[in-house]
Amino acid sequence: MFSKFFPRDFNFFKLFEKQISYAVDAARFFREVVSQGCVNEDALSKMSAIEHQADDVAHTIIEQLNKTFITPIDREDIHALTMEIDDIVDMINTIVNRMRIYNITGVDKNLVEFAKVIEESVQAVARAVGGLRDIKNVKVVYDACVEVNRLENVGDSMRDKVLMELFATVKDPIAVIKWKDIYVDAETVLDVCEDVAHVVDSIMVKQA
Repeated sequence: MFSKFFPRDFNFFKLFEKQISYAVDAARFFREVVSQGCVNEDALSKMSAIEHQADDVAHTIIEQLNKTFITPIDREDIHALTMEIDDIVDMINTIVNRMRIYNITGVDKNLVEFAKVIEESVQAVARAVGGLRDIKNVKVVYDACVEVNRLENVGDSMRDKVLMELFATVKDPIAVIKWKDIYVDAETVLDVCEDVAHVVDSIMVKQA
């Protein structure tokens, strides 16, 4: 319905979907890494490659935004959506790098659970973003955004629970600092997913 407002050879929605696909890749790979309990140079390299690919798409969107006079949705929404999706990948990349710097080894059941919830949330975000192509997808988008919000609440509860457990059982203060950072960062990914859902919600309201 919006195709008449911008060039046929460029589609913001297609690039949004490509960008969020890299976030899905990052979340899936993060779950694989924490399930194996080891962050080696190969893992860092793969995660970095995903992050660079996502950055390239984000840069393309912003570059085209600056060239396009009439956009299918508000310019500020295009910019906000692009930046928030980019933040998902950046945050996951940050956690993987932090695990390497902290020399985290072994499988941690709490982080594995966080990774599962993160992957579910990013997949829900992908459904919401994919639904932006057509205003008729309002229920799909709405349901996906509700799921993202639900998973963010799950993440809040998980963070509080694992931090209480961490402070109560781990005596090494350095280990406490390391794991606190990682758990908080993991929950922050879910916060960013919720931020994306809020932008999508706003776009759908404006287009209704």
